Amino acid sequence: MRAFLHRNGLSVVTLTLFVLFWAAQAAVGFEVHNGDLEEHGRQALSLGAYLRSGHFWEATGENWESEFLQMAAFVVLTARLYQRGSAESNPLPEEQDQPGGEQGAPPTPPEQRPWPVRRGGWVLGLYSHSLSLTLLGLFLLSFVIHLLGGAAEYNTEQALHGGEAVSTLAFLGSPEFWSQSFQNWQSEFLSVAAMVILSIFLRERGSAESKDVEAPHRRTGG
Repeated sequence: MRAFLHRNGLSVVTLTLFVLFWAAQAAVGFEVHNGDLEEHGRQALSLGAYLRSGHFWEATGENWESEFLQMAAFVVLTARLYQRGSAESNPLPEEQDQPGGEQGAPPTPPEQRPWPVRRGGWVLGLYSHSLSLTLLGLFLLSFVIHLLGGAAEYNTEQALHGGEAVSTLAFLGSPEFWSQSFQNWQSEFLSVAAMVILSIFLRERGSAESKDVEAPHRRTGG
């Protein structure tokens, strides 16, 4: 077990934190939503019913959506764009031949290459972009979860205040839905920009997201 945790500590810790904070979101959201229902003379939900409600899935979906959009965009943009001096950027082409520039890794022996690489053809082409495609797929899935949960929650609010229910398609075109999305999207790209720029000048010893403490500001790449 100790060896497993040593080799997989990053994923274990981050997934554990995800579960803990998602459970905390559910617990707090459960209290908030039931308080709102009781204020309007409605019956409170059980925890199981709340976990199936639009209130829970709207909040979950809109946050997942923005995170996967951020990561998908970051993966694609860092494959094509540069930022001089940033640990988050590939080295500029003119830096790769300079002393201290990142050199190409030695070729992997054929028997150690993943199966799609050995297979070649369209399988290799798909595998070559599998990370961005998967993240984009997760973004679209989260977008749908946000949309469905948001429409359900919007209609619940409409019922509490004597308004009319709307279809999912109508909610997709509403300012309410896009306000939720845009306020999350802008914050995600702000955090990416902060990481890209701050990693030029600041360091975190031992982190894969930072350059070496001794590295000059002008050096690009981790």
